[in-house]
Amino acid sequence: MACRTVPWQCVLLVLAGCASSPRIAPPSRGNASRPIPPPPGTTRFQLALGDVSMGATPVKQVAPVYPASQLAACSSLQEVDAQLAVNRAGRVSDVRGIVIDEAPPPWDQFFAAVRAAALQWRFTPLQIEHWAADADGNTHPVDSETRPFSLVYVFRFECHAGRPSVAMEPSGEAHP
Repeated sequence: MACRTVPWQCVLLVLAGCASSPRIAPPSRGNASRPIPPPPGTTRFQLALGDVSMGATPVKQVAPVYPASQLAACSSLQEVDAQLAVNRAGRVSDVRGIVIDEAPPPWDQFFAAVRAAALQWRFTPLQIEHWAADADGNTHPVDSETRPFSLVYVFRFECHAGRPSVAMEPSGEAHP
């Protein structure tokens, strides 16, 4: 999410956690547990006074391919929540599946499709600009840095009358 404001104001990037207790599955080994996220409304990343963030927006998104092995079953809906880790250059470096309950066996196949597609995604880097005011109260940029960040996306695989479709949307805001 790009966040621009008057540089001398305190900028807060508030990220809401999930109401449930999801588990994150490493991409290579199936399900594994992770720390429980903070409650909704908890501040997860706070910019310092005078800092401005921008970037962290997608520039290339490849849609996952509906798993061919699941076309015969033509499930009505299969959702995969995935956390995408994005490096300083804006490339997705890791994809982890978030499993709310026990995932049914085909979930692994849908997650594999999400992982293969998401690793091709590109984002504008997350840029943090540090601003300061001089003795006259005029503000100016002092320096800037790029930071890695992560985003959670929801991928919805559907099949109607033998025709598969995949939709994807962000499920939260970028955070370092």
